[in-house]
Amino acid sequence: MNDIELLDCFPLKILVTCVNNLNLFEESNFNLIKDLDVENQLNSIDWSFVNREKAHPIESLHPYPAKFIGELPRSLIKTFNNGLPVLDPFSGSGTTLMEAQRLGLEAVGIDLNPIACLITKVKTSETPAKLLESADEIVMSAQGRSSSLELDIPNIDHWFKKDIQEAIVVLLEEIQKFKDDEGLFNVLRLSLSSILVKVSNQDSDTRYAAVEKNITAKDVFSNFLNAVKKIHKSLLARTWTLKDVQLIHANTLEVKAEHFNKNIGMVVTSPPYPNAYEYWLYHKYRMWWLGFDPLKVKEKEIGARAHFFKKNAHTEENFWHQMDGTFDLIDNVLVDKGYAAFVIGRSKIKGKIIDNADIIQDVASQHGYTKTARIERIISSKSKSFNPSYGNIKTETVLVLQKQK
Repeated sequence: MNDIELLDCFPLKILVTCVNNLNLFEESNFNLIKDLDVENQLNSIDWSFVNREKAHPIESLHPYPAKFIGELPRSLIKTFNNGLPVLDPFSGSGTTLMEAQRLGLEAVGIDLNPIACLITKVKTSETPAKLLESADEIVMSAQGRSSSLELDIPNIDHWFKKDIQEAIVVLLEEIQKFKDDEGLFNVLRLSLSSILVKVSNQDSDTRYAAVEKNITAKDVFSNFLNAVKKIHKSLLARTWTLKDVQLIHANTLEVKAEHFNKNIGMVVTSPPYPNAYEYWLYHKYRMWWLGFDPLKVKEKEIGARAHFFKKNAHTEENFWHQMDGTFDLIDNVLVDKGYAAFVIGRSKIKGKIIDNADIIQDVASQHGYTKTARIERIISSKSKSFNPSYGNIKTETVLVLQKQK
């Protein structure tokens, strides 16, 4: 019997089934090999980054608590780079978005905090022309005049001396003249924001106590000029192409897929830890000076300690639902088989230690995501917050999940 006769007598349905099963077997093996390769790449990284390279000056444009070190998102983006844009739904000071740019990718970021958004805009945008000349012009004009503006900022006299208040007001009024040039306007406002704690009576960026400082109005102007020069130098030090970054200033839980102008290839983020850091408090007076309302930010900020000490106080269940809402958004914008990487530490709520990575992993599984890797990393002891007993987190988890839809 020849081959043709053999094929004729072999049931076609069985043959097709065998071929399909063979294809499925090969695809399954391919996916298994691919998953092992990804896991091996992740396991080869020193996630504590003990010997990290000197940070790029762009990382220190403006004070910001508990921010990513660049190596974290950079390592994750390199591992999962599929050429598509990166999403950080809790973008903070924009480290993930900037690292995506450094690797030649577009990005989308979402954050509720207006100061965080301002930092990110400056980090990821072109260096404004005539920045230094504009700053000199502002200071020259500000030094020669006064203002009759009455400030509506709570407890302002406790935190800022009268002559300091006057100097800040006239600087703001002079900066306002540049509002039609968005890039320049953003850098000038960020420069002023970055020095506000330094010229206030607040002890430091991480200690909310009033102390006596030998600061005068003249120091406000000189510090402002120095801040502009520092930011200018940092922006010029960038050596990469500034790929497009879409920044959405909003509560992540209220953002919809239609707000995006691009599809997402991967997610790299670090959500706020419940009851750990006080992002709104850290920037409270900066927000007031720049015309924002920190109390509205506090109201919707995930994890803010104030939520855990009020009537109907938040619990870990609130965090579960917040992450569930976050995955609702991710589901609608992340490509099939795309990866979502979360860097998250533990929290202490009413004396109980909460493993937030467990919560995220549970939420993710209910959205059809599988765990690719879960790695514990030691974090720097230099991390600071307003409340060391709640913010002193020594380790955190790098949790990598894959969308299966």
